[in-house]
Amino acid sequence: MLPPFIIEQIRRREEEERFRREELERPRLELPVDLYHPETDGHSPRRDEQEVPERGVLILDLV
Repeated sequence: MLPPFIIEQIRRREEEERFRREELERPRLELPVDLYHPETDGHSPRRDEQEVPERGVLILDLV
């Protein structure tokens, strides 16, 4: 008889192999992804040229 930890390792390996096999057989959705993103004017905008959301300060006087 094999020691319990050996039996547990064998069982775990069999479960991992079954999981990998099921993953390969499962249908997948493949989405096309553009690897090339063309620039509109040929250069990337600097940090200060990028759109920056407006920030504001609100002061409440609770007296």
